[in-house]
Amino acid sequence: MKRTLVSLGLLAVAAAQTTKLDVSTFAPIVGYWTVAKDNGHNVMMVDGRQWKKNDPSAGFADKARAIYGARHEEFIDNVKAFAYFPYAVAPTVDNFTDGEISMRFQLLDGALDQCAGILFNLKPTGDYLAVRFNGKEDNLVLWTFNKGVRKFVKKGAEDMPLKMREWNSMKISVHGTKLEGSLNGKHLLDYTLPEPVSGKIGVWSKTDSVAYFDDYQVTK
Repeated sequence: MKRTLVSLGLLAVAAAQTTKLDVSTFAPIVGYWTVAKDNGHNVMMVDGRQWKKNDPSAGFADKARAIYGARHEEFIDNVKAFAYFPYAVAPTVDNFTDGEISMRFQLLDGALDQCAGILFNLKPTGDYLAVRFNGKEDNLVLWTFNKGVRKFVKKGAEDMPLKMREWNSMKISVHGTKLEGSLNGKHLLDYTLPEPVSGKIGVWSKTDSVAYFDDYQVTK
């Protein structure tokens, strides 16, 4: 019996397939995204400096932080500043339901925020889930975006500071309703989702964050 169980486990591992996606082909939906070069290699770049300069909500975000402090995000959400959350979508994955998503990211700049995340469960309605790291808070957090409003769901078990302008890795694992998240191989996040996921995937950021994304892989 023990040998049979081991054999089944090996078959399950063998059946899983990992696909590396070219981030330079991701489709920008919100925010200013470009293909940049890192040591001669193409990476996807979100440039929040463009958001700060061109979006009419930029000045409003600064004022909201000054007035409301830690609650400024709740205020901005309530007035529906949609361009607050840039994201780009992987065009070759129609429906991610179960497996793992991993990527490397590098935080470069950001006065309001320094965020990079994995977008998943993106629906035609625009609703989605995102696991993100914020260099201003040093934490890994699960957020939901529903009907134009973002809500905090779960924070990782501990804060984990990361250095700017260095590559770091993030991975999420989704099996049924069980979600796990890690940074640089360290398991930080566990959560039971209300229902299984089903939707498109991509990369996510926030406000004036400037970041690189690369090595985006999907295992399912």
